[in-house]
Amino acid sequence: MKSIVFREIKSFFGSPIGYLVIAVFLIGNGLFLWVFEGEYNILNSGFADLSPFFTLAPWILIFLIPAVTMRSFSDEKKQGTLELLLTKPLSIWQIVNGKFLGSMLLIVMAIIPTFIYVWVISGLGSPEGNIDMGSTMGSYFGLLFLIAGYSAIGIYTSTLSENQIVAFIVAVFLCFFFYFGFESVATIIPSFQGLILAFGMQDHFKSMGRGVIDTRDIIYFVSITFLFLSFTVYNLKSIKS
Repeated sequence: MKSIVFREIKSFFGSPIGYLVIAVFLIGNGLFLWVFEGEYNILNSGFADLSPFFTLAPWILIFLIPAVTMRSFSDEKKQGTLELLLTKPLSIWQIVNGKFLGSMLLIVMAIIPTFIYVWVISGLGSPEGNIDMGSTMGSYFGLLFLIAGYSAIGIYTSTLSENQIVAFIVAVFLCFFFYFGFESVATIIPSFQGLILAFGMQDHFKSMGRGVIDTRDIIYFVSITFLFLSFTVYNLKSIKS
C-alpha cells in the first residue's frame, strides 16, 4: 500500500497539481481572511479567533478535494492502466486506501501552513495570547475528519467514469449535499430537524469546533469515510470480475 501512497504523492508533485492545490487553498483563504472586506475578514471582526477560517475552509475544500481526487481511478481507466493496477499483488482495499491516503496527505499539506494563523491571532488578542485553543484545536481535528470524508467521496466518484470532469462534478455535488444539503432539508421538515441534521457533516463539524470531541462525531465521520471507500471497492471488484 505504501507504494501506492508514494506513487500518488509523486504524481501530484511531478506535475503542477500538488503545488496548485496548496497555492489555491492558502491564497484563497488568505485573501478572504486578511485582505477582502466582508464577513470573513478577521481583522474587521473584532474577535481574536479563527472561526471565519473554519467557516470558509469547508467550502473551498468542497471544490478543491474533488479536483485532486477526480483523476484517481478515472485517469487509470482512460489510460487503460486500471486492469494492470488491479493485477498487482495487492488487495483492492490496499489499492483504494493507498489512493485515499495519497489524496488526503496532499490536502493535509495544504492545511499545515495555516497554523501560522493561530500564532498571528494569538498575538492580536487582548491580552496577547487570548485565544480559545480548545475550540481551535477541536476545529482543526474536525477539519481533518472532514477532509477524510470529502476524499472518500472523491475517490468513489472517480470510479464512476473515465471522464475526470464528470467525476469532479459528481464529487462536488455529493460533498455539497453531505455538508450543507441536510441542513436545507431540516428547514423544510422542522419536526425532524435534529434527526436530519445528524446525517449532515456540518452539524458534526461544528460540534467538534466547540472544543469537545464527542465520540458520536468521530463515529459519524469514520462511518461516512468507510461507506464511500466500500462503494469504491465494490465498483472496482465489479470491474475486475
